[in-house]
Amino acid sequence: ATGFCFFVFIKGHDQEMQKAAILGLGHYVPERVVTNDDLAQMFDTSDEWIRQRTGIIERRYVEDGTGPADLAVQAANKAVEAAGISLSDIEFIIFATLNPDYFFPGSACVLQEKLNLPGIGALDVRNQCSAFIYSLSIADSFIRTGMYKRILVVGAEVHSSGLEFSDRGRDVTVLFGDGAGAVVVGATEEDRGILSTHLHADGRFAQDLWIEIPAARLFPRVTNELLQEGRHYPRMNGKKVFKMAVEKLPEVIHEALEANGFTIDDISLFVPHQANLRINEYVARQLNLPPERMYNNIQKYGNTTAASI
Repeated sequence: ATGFCFFVFIKGHDQEMQKAAILGLGHYVPERVVTNDDLAQMFDTSDEWIRQRTGIIERRYVEDGTGPADLAVQAANKAVEAAGISLSDIEFIIFATLNPDYFFPGSACVLQEKLNLPGIGALDVRNQCSAFIYSLSIADSFIRTGMYKRILVVGAEVHSSGLEFSDRGRDVTVLFGDGAGAVVVGATEEDRGILSTHLHADGRFAQDLWIEIPAARLFPRVTNELLQEGRHYPRMNGKKVFKMAVEKLPEVIHEALEANGFTIDDISLFVPHQANLRINEYVARQLNLPPERMYNNIQKYGNTTAASI
């Protein structure tokens, strides 16, 4: 809720300053496939109920003992290979996640150790579903100013270990899956690159999608009573989140288009966050976009938040 709206516009441009571009992409999902029918064995739901409301058919879950940094290693190695560089060329790591491996240190530091890249900067970005775009905007700025030449931006999530597999938690639990995505962002002289990023948030709606505990504002940060009430599980006001998404996503798309002198018709492909297929379908209709111009894969992976895009 604190980072509900995000859009990045990528194309060639004519600016004199150093340009930043995505040089390579990689992704990784766990092998374990969890279908809607599998979830129906755990609590009161059905394949039909989940498909109608979310469009999701299946998602991936990790095995015990696997954290987001473990998933990120796989995605990062693929992105580095696709970029045609070596891991040693990476000068900075930005890790987008709402599910860090530990309360602290950040998952970027955990990933840095796993990639054997001691000494380089490592930053976590905790902006939930929009964290990847926030991270990309930081990398873009670092590259443009000449501070770094090669930055690894990763979004990785392990939701499955923090979901409530019961009737009380089903509305949230059916949505989420585990996975990781990574890009290498670097300086380029080619006629392509990140044109602009447009970032928004509204903390007034923080409690419409949140995990309340553990919380530093509480002493102690967690109690047995709070655990029994399920306040360590994610909670969502689904109707409010849906309404906000279908209102704000078209707004920020138009903002990005106008900032760069383009119209809807100029864009070959839109790649939205994968929160709910019905949200993306609704937005596509608002923009008069045919299905082939609005990319969706939530059917196979669920919502992987910072890893989605």
